[in-house]
Amino acid sequence: QVQLVESGGGLVQAGGSLRLACAASGLTFSTYGMGWFRQAPGKEREFVAGISRSYAAYYTGSVQGRFTTSRDNAENTVYLRMNNLKPEDTAVYYCAASKAPLYLSSRSNPKTYDYWGQGTQVTVSS
Repeated sequence: QVQLVESGGGLVQAGGSLRLACAASGLTFSTYGMGWFRQAPGKEREFVAGISRSYAAYYTGSVQGRFTTSRDNAENTVYLRMNNLKPEDTAVYYCAASKAPLYLSSRSNPKTYDYWGQGTQVTVSS
C-alpha cells in the first residue's frame, strides 16, 4: 500500500533551520505532484509548498524566500528545507501526493491530494 513517511521535525530556535524529508513507497513517485501542508493547533490545514512532476515549485506567501522544496525521484523522496524559522511556523507538517497536476486553482486544496503522511512536529521557540 502507499506510504508517506515524514521525518526531520523537531525543536529549533527562531532564525534556525530544519530540513524535512518525506519518503514515499507503494506508488510511482515520479508521476505524482507532492505537497507540503501544515496545521497549527486550532487552525485549519494550510498549504505551504508543492513541487510538480516536472520539478516546478510553488510556495505560499508567508514562506516564500525562506522555504525550499525539492524532490529526488531516484530516492522517492521530497524535501522541505526551512530557513529563518519563526514561531508562527510552529505546526505539524504533512506531505501529500497528488496524481492530478498541481494547478494554481487546486494545489492549495487538501482535497487535491490522494495520499498523506502522518505528520512531523516542528516547534520554533522565540
